[in-house]
Parts: sequence; C-alpha cells; structure tokens
Amino acid sequence: MRIALKIAYDGTKFYGFQRQPGLRTVEGEVIRVLKKLGIIEDIREANFKGASRTDRGVSAFGNVIAFDTNRLDLTEPRILNHYLNDVWVLGNASVPEDFHPRFWAMSKVYRYYLFNEGIDLIKLKSCAELFIGEHDFSNFARLEEFKNPVRIVRRIDVVPRGKIIMIEIEGESFLWEMVRRIVTALKLCGMGILSEEEISFMLKEKVDKKLPPASPENLVLWEIKYENIEFKKDSYAIEKVKREFFERFRMYLTRAAIFEDWIISL
Repeated sequence: MRIALKIAYDGTKFYGFQRQPGLRTVEGEVIRVLKKLGIIEDIREANFKGASRTDRGVSAFGNVIAFDTNRLDLTEPRILNHYLNDVWVLGNASVPEDFHPRFWAMSKVYRYYLFNEGIDLIKLKSCAELFIGEHDFSNFARLEEFKNPVRIVRRIDVVPRGKIIMIEIEGESFLWEMVRRIVTALKLCGMGILSEEEISFMLKEKVDKKLPPASPENLVLWEIKYENIEFKKDSYAIEKVKREFFERFRMYLTRAAIFEDWIISL
C-alpha cells in the first residue's frame, strides 16, 4: 500500500531536505525512523518520494512524502512522532500506487515572515501585483539547466502582523530561490530602493546582476494542494505537536524580549 505523510519541520536544524552523506537532513531523519520501525527497508523498493526539496534553513508546515509499505499500522502520526526529532507528522493518507507528491501537486503555498524595517505596505502590495500571472522568472531565481523559467504565480497576500509582515505566495510550481528573490524585490520596493518600473523591466528583460535571495530561515513551505487527497489527522498526535510547538514559541519569544530590552537600553 502507498502512504503519504504531511510533515512539518524546523529547517534551522537541518542541512536542507534532501539526504546528503554525513549531514543531518529532513529526508535522512524521516528515512532513519521509517527503517528503524521496519516500515520500509530500501528507499528505492519503497519508491520513497518527496514533494519539495527545501533548501538549508527553510522550514515546512505542509511538505509531503510518500512511500510503499506493508506496515500500515506503524504509519500513524502518534507512533512516528515518538521517534522523530525536529520533524512532525501532521497527518497521513492512503494514496494511489502511482501517487507522486511533487508531480500530483496542484499548487504550493509559501509564507515568508519579513521584519518590518519601516517598509511602506502600500508600495509593497502594489509591487506584489506585478508578479501575479505568468512570467519569465529568470531574473528572480537560481536557474537550473533544462528548467523552464516561465512560472505562474496565482496570488500574493501581504498581511501585517505587528513588527512582522507575512507574505504568502501561491503558485503552480517554483524555481530554485524564486520565492526568496521575489521577497527581496518586494522589500526593496517597499523601502523605496526599487521602483515598480524597475521590477517590471526585470520581469521582461534579462539583467546582468540579479537580486540576492532573502534569508532562508524566515521561509516556510506552508501547504501543498492536491485534488482528492485528504490527510487524516490524529487528535492525540496534534495535541502533542501543539505542546512541542508552544515550548519553542515560548523560548524564542522570551529570548526576543531580552534582546528588545537590550536594544532599548543602549
């Protein structure tokens, strides 16, 4: 039987998603546990696949993996989460034998959490409109050979949340570093460093120097949308995950308060 898992992970704890010899990766951590429990023996025989190979530092709240197994009883989130570290299974689903988490995806949703350094939200939102639709994103990505640079961005939502601006981008698919380079453009536009005319030009003509990608630590793969695939939640597992998330939230918020006081006191 083929099983899909919806997983979240703290990307700051890993050297990216894809397994690499001698390095701790998300894929490596998941495979370690699947093998330890006897859910799979060989990744090739199990046809192990991931939806998105997020970069080092990038986190996820809704990445998806899939594999074949005869041990369906051991793929429950509450069991897997007991053994996983810095990765959490949020749900599972029985899927067709030919299910591929990347190729079956209808769209992907990313969220970027941008610190507001005096950014003009009206300008930022106006610039965001320029990226919506079908464009050649060659100037806003790290291009890979034989990859078509034309992509479709369905929407960009900009949500101010106190000192943070949450930018949510949905598209059918994305190029390497595309989201983070778009965020850099939006930030510079919102700060008055780049104009809408300059961004429009970069979406139409090749430039010699590209904008750098924004920091990966603030990027989250929020959701991957599928048609007719529904992930079953385990209420016990979700409550346990909530407690673990809250502990990290409390720790980081407390540390942030300390540094804020230091800044104020200087």
